[in-house]
Amino acid sequence: MKNKIYIFFLLGLISILAYAQNDTIKLANNDVLVGEIKEMDRSILIFSTSYDDSDFKIKWGEVREIKSDRQFIVSLTDGERITTTVKSVSDKEMVVALYNEGNIEEYSLKDVVFIEPIGKNFLARLTVDLDLGLTVTKANDFKQFTTNLQASYLATKWRGRGLYKTVLSRQDGSSDINRMDAELGGEYYLPHDWFLQAKAIFLSNDEQLLTLRSTYQVGAGYYFIRNNNMFFSANAGLAQTNENFSEGSPDRNSTEGFVGLGFNKYDIGNLSLQTTAALYPSFSQGGRYRVDFNFDMKYDLPLDFYIRLGLSYNYDNQPVEDASDSDYVFTTSFGWEWN
Repeated sequence: MKNKIYIFFLLGLISILAYAQNDTIKLANNDVLVGEIKEMDRSILIFSTSYDDSDFKIKWGEVREIKSDRQFIVSLTDGERITTTVKSVSDKEMVVALYNEGNIEEYSLKDVVFIEPIGKNFLARLTVDLDLGLTVTKANDFKQFTTNLQASYLATKWRGRGLYKTVLSRQDGSSDINRMDAELGGEYYLPHDWFLQAKAIFLSNDEQLLTLRSTYQVGAGYYFIRNNNMFFSANAGLAQTNENFSEGSPDRNSTEGFVGLGFNKYDIGNLSLQTTAALYPSFSQGGRYRVDFNFDMKYDLPLDFYIRLGLSYNYDNQPVEDASDSDYVFTTSFGWEWN
């Protein structure tokens, strides 16, 4: 009896593995790969096969045909998200048939910006970047250490994001410099490229005498461009900011609006660029406004390693007494991505 159970279990396992390895893609050079579609995001298709332990990372523009009987979440350039199988139309170049609300509709592969299989577990939906930077100079015994931890979790209708950055500097004859940036929030995707957003932003900054600035914001946004080359979006809403200062400066609370822009450029080889900018005009403190700007450039290396260059800039037109109105930090670091 036990032998029969083992045989049934083995047959079931083999059938599951065979089903998972039943996706096919055809590339621009006419190569055909049979395996499993892991996901396609930011113009990169991740594809696994039974004959290679490493996943293939294929530029989406190199894919000519794709076929799978499994169910996927597919996102299109017009902002629509469809639960469907994915099958190329045999007599049409780079055209795929998707089931949308019971109807079969045809789309160009260029209009597909995201593909994810349904039923993936929590860890499979999670992406984590960790990078570290160290600068040491003999002059004045200068040392600077930077850390950057970023995580993203993608669900069917929403995406959660978090980041934590630190800069610690030590130098003979000068006060230590510490800076911390942190962020936790997410977006809920609506039809036709609209989205809702909620976010908490934290900043600790010696240059501006900030022990901690906490900003809580809610708003809505729109993707003007969302394709396989770039994202460009704008968002706006309301924010509440609470500030604690060092050196005896009084705490401040401010009710603000915010207007932001986001730009993400990829599909340029192994290089990707990401920029965000936000303006915070205060409603409760007359004439005050703040500006936050962030820029990241990331170059992918083999084995999921990468090099990152980053710039963060903060401006306050009404700083507390003895504090600078602005601060910036430029970092270079080496890191690894887990997905």
